[in-house]
Amino acid sequence: MRLRRSLAVAVAVAVTTPVALFTAAPALAAGAPAAQTQNQPTYAELKKAAADAQKAYEKALAAKEEGQEKVKATLEALDSDIHPLKAATITADKAAEEAAAAETAAEKAVRDAEAAVEAAQGETEKAEAEKALETAEADLAKAVEAKEKADAAAEAARTALDDARVAAVREYSVLKKALDDALAAKEAAEEALGTAEECVRETGLTSLAVGLPAEVVAGTTVDFTLRVTNGTERTLTVDPLAFVHVDGERGGEKSRLAVEWSNGSGWHALNGDEPEHIAHIDTMAPGERSDVKLRMTVAPDAASADAFALFAADASSAYRPCVLGPMKRYDFELLPAGSDPGPVDDADPGQTGKDDDQRPATAGPGTTPQGGAAGQPVTTARTTPTTPTTRTAGTGTYGTTAATATTGGTLAQTGTSPALAPLGAASAVAVALGAGAVLAARRRMTADR
Repeated sequence: MRLRRSLAVAVAVAVTTPVALFTAAPALAAGAPAAQTQNQPTYAELKKAAADAQKAYEKALAAKEEGQEKVKATLEALDSDIHPLKAATITADKAAEEAAAAETAAEKAVRDAEAAVEAAQGETEKAEAEKALETAEADLAKAVEAKEKADAAAEAARTALDDARVAAVREYSVLKKALDDALAAKEAAEEALGTAEECVRETGLTSLAVGLPAEVVAGTTVDFTLRVTNGTERTLTVDPLAFVHVDGERGGEKSRLAVEWSNGSGWHALNGDEPEHIAHIDTMAPGERSDVKLRMTVAPDAASADAFALFAADASSAYRPCVLGPMKRYDFELLPAGSDPGPVDDADPGQTGKDDDQRPATAGPGTTPQGGAAGQPVTTARTTPTTPTTRTAGTGTYGTTAATATTGGTLAQTGTSPALAPLGAASAVAVALGAGAVLAARRRMTADR
């Protein structure tokens, strides 16, 4: 069950102000405290926000394209002589031209009248010429005024036409700006979603193989326990990861080892070709642990060989679709039938394993060291499986353990048996699975949820 937390802002607001929604995502990967990330969007919400942003972008793009056609049509119409605004401009310009011509004619009439006054002979002729001049000057004044009005009307008509053009372009600019904003929101949403798809390590989400011996004899069966502990500060859905491999064996061929697991609902065979998620745990509260029983049977004719087991816990959180706990690697040796595995220390809980993470990851918030807060034992048990045992393990880092080897096993003090050449973390997994196969298997689980 994925955790759900409400968004601090609505998706509709996030599309226009994407930073408020999306900048929260990288904070978790950087290891921000849980108190600072409690209002961060879930992966499902980020995915929805990205889809909504995509739809908003497509809508804005369609509006912009429609607006582009509209402004083109508007500008073409405004340039047509039959458009009212353009027609008004043509009429006003024509009136202004006619007024200018009338003014020019009136100015010429005044000049002619002035010349007539100068050329007049006698008092009577001179008086008539002066009267004609006064009339010409009055006509010129009227022509000047008419031209000023005509020019103003023409200017107003051109302004109205220009305003219509500007309004059309401005409307398109608004649509283009909306598209730019939608694109920015879309890119921010996609970036946040991409960041959310990167796996995050929760160091407090631990797995421990209790009772897994360092030596196993052919023809015997070993029972041990995979203990998963939620040492984080968050409730998680957990899928334990398990993989057991014998050195030299290839995928598809029959293995010398048969491994089964059970969480109380019968026994299930473990896939020997690649890492497998087993015993799904729907809810694990902080400090809670869960035990999964496993049994490993070695073929009677198995020859001496090196082997190793990988265990981890993968979870889904409120912030990421891919949350991975540290992976533990346990090296052990197959011995031929009839071999003596040597004495067993009854106080030894088994191998501690080695950190063997085959993936880059960053620490998530709310993590604690293995064993719980400040490295203290985790004593809150989800289940305490009862397994047939012949030896009882002591109290280890993770509290009292009860499952150990039944037959043919010898418990190592720590790490691998001194008789074994250690398998390098990178080489062992790379040879067995190929580079990145473990991470790919772990990603598949989270992606399929």
